[in-house]
Amino acid sequence: MNYSQKLITYFKGHANKDNAEPMKAYMRNQFEFLGIRTPERKIVLREFLKENGAPSLEELPEIARTLWKQPEREFQYLALALLDKNRNRLQPEHLSLIEELIVTKSWWDTIDTIAARIAGFVIKKFPVEGGVFLEKWIASDNFWLNRTAILYQLSYKEETDEDKLFSYIKQHASSKEFFIEKAIGWALREYSKTAPEKVAGFIEEEELRPLSKREGLKHLKRVK
Repeated sequence: MNYSQKLITYFKGHANKDNAEPMKAYMRNQFEFLGIRTPERKIVLREFLKENGAPSLEELPEIARTLWKQPEREFQYLALALLDKNRNRLQPEHLSLIEELIVTKSWWDTIDTIAARIAGFVIKKFPVEGGVFLEKWIASDNFWLNRTAILYQLSYKEETDEDKLFSYIKQHASSKEFFIEKAIGWALREYSKTAPEKVAGFIEEEELRPLSKREGLKHLKRVK
């Protein structure tokens, strides 16, 4: 068996039917589940890597795509875990793979990990190439790409490109898509921990959706 097949077989051997249905229900029945909860999944992956080693960077895209095709949601989580473990080695050419994963089997659980931990890391390292993708994503008709572009700087703190953050938010400030409204609020709330006055002023000046405004102000209200 190749690496992907070994990984799939290994995890199927740890399936738990008692957990699978509640996990499926929590995700609104959009995906099948093996029933391996996050803490156990991390342990099982660690055991697998100890026995089989980590995949090479060259193998990683094919492995990620193979895992993404599997019906059980845990395999998408595994693909992201492997990408995250290798994020220091990812290159600009991997942004196409990242985009592919964003628009396939899209839901908040994978999108938010991709945005903050993987796409954001690669774009920070390669801002020129990353900027090309960001401009494409923020202008896309796919709101998951929009959400990724709004959230990719979540961990940047003092290194946040404020102009870009505010510009991207403005472009979608009138959106009634729940996941965009929440993303705007989340991005503003996180940045308010670094630049409270700037965020407070932005929220006051811009016509944001009520949900975005409410979420964006949460931290500022707590620290008053």
